[in-house]
Amino acid sequence: MSADRKIFANVIDAEETRVAIVEGGRLNEIFVERMWDRQRSGEIYKARVDKVIPGMNSAFLNLGDGRNAFLYLEDAKGIEVMQNSEILVQVTKTARKGKGARVTARISIPGRFLVLVTGGHETGVSRRISEEERERLRAFARRIRPQEAGIIVRTAAEGVDQDVLEEDLESLLNLWNEIRRLAGEQNAPCLIYQDLGLVGRILRDEPNGSVEEIIVDSEEEYANILSSLGRFSRNGVTPEVTLHSSSIPLFEYYGIEKDLETALNRKVWLDSGAYLVIDQTEALTVIDVNTGKFTGDGDPRSTILRTNLESAREIARQLRLRALGGIVVIDFIDMDDEGDQQKLIETLRALFRGDRCKARVFGVTPLGLVELTRKRARSDIRSTFTRGCPFCGGTGVVAREETIALDLKRFIRKVVFSGSPEALLIEIHPAAAAFISESFLPLWEEEFGIRIFLREVFDSPWEKFRLETQGTVEQAEHRIALLEQRGAGSVVHRTDPS
Repeated sequence: MSADRKIFANVIDAEETRVAIVEGGRLNEIFVERMWDRQRSGEIYKARVDKVIPGMNSAFLNLGDGRNAFLYLEDAKGIEVMQNSEILVQVTKTARKGKGARVTARISIPGRFLVLVTGGHETGVSRRISEEERERLRAFARRIRPQEAGIIVRTAAEGVDQDVLEEDLESLLNLWNEIRRLAGEQNAPCLIYQDLGLVGRILRDEPNGSVEEIIVDSEEEYANILSSLGRFSRNGVTPEVTLHSSSIPLFEYYGIEKDLETALNRKVWLDSGAYLVIDQTEALTVIDVNTGKFTGDGDPRSTILRTNLESAREIARQLRLRALGGIVVIDFIDMDDEGDQQKLIETLRALFRGDRCKARVFGVTPLGLVELTRKRARSDIRSTFTRGCPFCGGTGVVAREETIALDLKRFIRKVVFSGSPEALLIEIHPAAAAFISESFLPLWEEEFGIRIFLREVFDSPWEKFRLETQGTVEQAEHRIALLEQRGAGSVVHRTDPS
């Protein structure tokens, strides 16, 4: 077990769950799940076929939320797909950037050690396991595989015995039977099955029981983790579980909030003084390596190699942290020595071996570039936390309204816990004020037991807000009246006190 790998679960807000994985004191991965998200990867739907397009060998399916999903007919072999017919499908790629979810009729259900592939006949073993161990596990898998399904042995199964795999398989078969029963009773389109919650999925999928501690800020989720942790342990070894009870929010207390603020920066400084420039486009991600302030020890070849190796380590971290997938092109500092080039490539390949998203590193191109591909498993954090800027014509990005709202909620919680006011008057951008008032204001007032007034300030920065007044309700209303008398009148959002 790693001595410096921890999971921080910020689940206290019903609107959003955030899970951070920290290694050696540095934020390495961040996962976000919001309550209004739809069509998550792994969900199983009973869908209705809206349209079949033979020329594209595909079909569009209605999953029940107003946006069609896309099905390649190749992913529905053996099943007749006709317009208005009903079909059981699973989301393989979540909806993103205006595109609907991609689905398959080949249902796969993951367990701790195995993946059950319904209707399949294969017996597979993770390639991340050593060859000798793969053969041992493949023999186990062939003995226990049911006739009506295939199974894939996951990386977490390394070193486990056959009886453990059999228990996992039995659980998966029971779950599949329950899914089929529900599908037979429900009318399309409808959701049939959701995978574990975000925290549970991350614990299940963590390789080799490598987490030392889990810190969570909700008593309910704390109890859930304790009750289910045994299912995800390896050799009886489980991580310590800690309930965060400080009045300071979890991510702020441990410095994760500050790390998130810089996670989208275009320029990333390295310890040596060198830096990376990361440009994310629709088609690919381009990373430029620069020596910056790093001058080395007088040997140019040594300086360049050290800078490139340090950059490789940070690039591997940044791709995980930003959840970047697809094609990545890296412009390392030019190296003429083929031995140095090979050392860089081998270092990159080693760095990505432990990545939960499969990556493939290619050699150095004639132009001196390094190309790699990384599986796109989820939305990158730029699209999760930001949206196209309405003020600059889409040339930049700003925080989403949901992000501003949840930042404000965390700020309100901190103020309430530190001073116990009856009312708050907060100045904020009009668009953010309108969104929060319509979506969250009554819920927050009930949750915190206070009155909240949002005053629109047109010249307020998009992502910023300011606490104008805190105190009694009478004090807040008096301050609002005073501002109006001074000619600073603007819309004030408030709820009906009755």
